[in-house]
Amino acid sequence: MQAVEREKLLGESEISGLLLKFSIPAIVGMLVNALYNVVDMVFIGKGVGPLGIAGVRIGFPIIVVNMAFSMLFGIGANSLVSIRLGEKKKDEAELIMANAMVIMLITAAILSILGLVLLTPLLKLFGASEAVLPYARDYLSIILYGAVFQVIGMGMNNFIRGEGNPKMAMVTMLIGAVLNTILDPIFIFVFGWGIKGAAYATILSMAVSSAWVLYYFLFGNSLLKVKKPNLKIRFNIIKNITAIGLAPFSMQLAGSVLVVLMNNNLTRYGGDIAVSGMAIINNVAMIFMMTVFGINQGAQPIIGFNYGAKKYDRVKKTLKIAISAATTVVTIGFLLTRFFPEQIVGIFTDDLSLIEFGSSGLKRFLIFMPIIGFQVVSSAYFQAVGKPKHSMFLSLSRQVLILTPLVLILPKYMGLSGLLTAGPIADLSSSILTAVFLGRELQKLDKQHEQNGKLNPCFSEAHCDSN
Repeated sequence: MQAVEREKLLGESEISGLLLKFSIPAIVGMLVNALYNVVDMVFIGKGVGPLGIAGVRIGFPIIVVNMAFSMLFGIGANSLVSIRLGEKKKDEAELIMANAMVIMLITAAILSILGLVLLTPLLKLFGASEAVLPYARDYLSIILYGAVFQVIGMGMNNFIRGEGNPKMAMVTMLIGAVLNTILDPIFIFVFGWGIKGAAYATILSMAVSSAWVLYYFLFGNSLLKVKKPNLKIRFNIIKNITAIGLAPFSMQLAGSVLVVLMNNNLTRYGGDIAVSGMAIINNVAMIFMMTVFGINQGAQPIIGFNYGAKKYDRVKKTLKIAISAATTVVTIGFLLTRFFPEQIVGIFTDDLSLIEFGSSGLKRFLIFMPIIGFQVVSSAYFQAVGKPKHSMFLSLSRQVLILTPLVLILPKYMGLSGLLTAGPIADLSSSILTAVFLGRELQKLDKQHEQNGKLNPCFSEAHCDSN
């Protein structure tokens, strides 16, 4: 897509249709990313058993750390890229993207080495029992070799969406997920590799996705190109990328710490079945949350471009539609978990005790699910407009400020029940806090709109009517 066409698309097209155009491929991409874990969990649950599920859950914090760094540099840089393209500064956008890619490669290599060296003590620290430890070690020792593929594939894919090509971003993720779904049953059941087979399927699939992304920016029909002179690290650019991406990075990192705390308490108060059950609950929630994150990804370039172009009326409209769409998605998820909990958990396991715990936990832990969409989209809005401090505070409010203390305190008085109660309390509290911040921000945006006059210039009556 040429720069002029992209400017016309993001700056003039009707908002709801534009958000749909960008969000659907982004949603598919995010769901596809989630399917790596969900598909692994389903086949491991059926082919290995509850201990295999617990093993993946115990090692999940390491995977989350890899995701955190891909978000730090990928989403952080993409926010800057979208704004630079809105300001018609393509060369600067390419420089930012190239620097992000280099730092992603370096970080992924460091994470792989550290993870492999410290794997066993880390898994014990994360709450692995003697029964679960071998499964977690077998899975993570293979996954860590593919950390570079995860970071590059997920991180660089942000730029495909950011330059206005969401369909290609969707295809990139879809290739890996389809391949993973095909390889999982072959490696686990046909070859008899068990939990190792799921890990091999995952890293091979991620490798293919990463190769596709790199080919697109090096030789494909992309607006932005990876150019050799831009590969030299500029620390001022890395600093700016980090500042913007710090919010999603911190949220993911906090999520990793939270999972560690949760796993240790689950093992202490509920045993390996509780660990396996929470893994299933999180996978179910992740399917719907990845849809919400996809809406965020679709809205981000629209909000970032129009904010850079000072079209604040379009910024507000995009935000409102994104919140409505996200709320609809999580409400559907809430209803499904209310009426079909046993059937949902049964997809992952045939173990009756695990189905019993998982279904009851699903209904309790996700009781305030309908308001989560608002909280996530509103927090991400501040990131899209280049206000990282606000975004970071709101993104961390649920996990760090509220949920983590509850996970540490409630089990001492309520046992396993306290862990299942902590989530709903955190969901409600963080949503109220976010509503206060967003209300103040929208008031400021209205004042900026008034000061700048009519900030959304109409090129025709039809365009005015459509917006």
